Amino acid sequence: MALWALPCAAPAQDGLEQVIGALSQNRVAITANFDGSEIFVYGAVKRDAPVPRTAEPLEVVITVKGPSRPVVVRRKERVFGIWMNTDTVTVDEAPSFYAIASTGPLEEVMSETERLRHRIGFDQSVRTIGASAEVEDPDNFTEAVVRIRRDNGLYAQEDGAVNLREETLFSTSFALPANLVEGEYETRMFLLRDRQVVNLSEAAITVRKEGLERWIYVTAHERPLFYGVLSLAVALFAGWAASAGFRLLRR
Repeated sequence: MALWALPCAAPAQDGLEQVIGALSQNRVAITANFDGSEIFVYGAVKRDAPVPRTAEPLEVVITVKGPSRPVVVRRKERVFGIWMNTDTVTVDEAPSFYAIASTGPLEEVMSETERLRHRIGFDQSVRTIGASAEVEDPDNFTEAVVRIRRDNGLYAQEDGAVNLREETLFSTSFALPANLVEGEYETRMFLLRDRQVVNLSEAAITVRKEGLERWIYVTAHERPLFYGVLSLAVALFAGWAASAGFRLLRR
């Protein structure tokens, strides 16, 4: 995969250090043969003055988050020997994709206050509002969403995956699975010292269906009647073709 620099502007903040980040690509095309992709995130630290010798080591945390959508989670239990849905909870906010990479264990490089402030972590991104009145254990439903999506490669937390060289250059990569959804994927790069955020940079990755996949998606959503008739015609033709093929084989 060819790499090219896509600089990410960091908001102005007080301090000596500023992150200058870049992505290997800012657009991912989902085509008929799309089987996943990989995004490289890299950058450098710009300094206005030398860092004091007494300063704590520099740390980097990088996150990539996809569009958030509600998710309905059902719990199955055996009732009279039959598995049945007993409880249902709507998880109000759940990113379609969420990955975290850092130079070390997240709880060691970032304080809890900063983590909550910037909403970093699965517990801060997968949220259920008002479900406590519906079930006794709503946290189990949000944990189920995280567990299932981690198993499907949609959620990941990689402590130590960011390579930081001489407190100046950093890099890491994120694997994007084949089952991505369309939308804007938010990338954030945090610089930290003494577990506090000193600067951050943001960028966006656009994921979009292209080619035949795009045509099918647009037709199904914007022209459902035509899509239904076309699907029926294709199914009938496929059935006729299969029947004709078997007849030829029997001769």
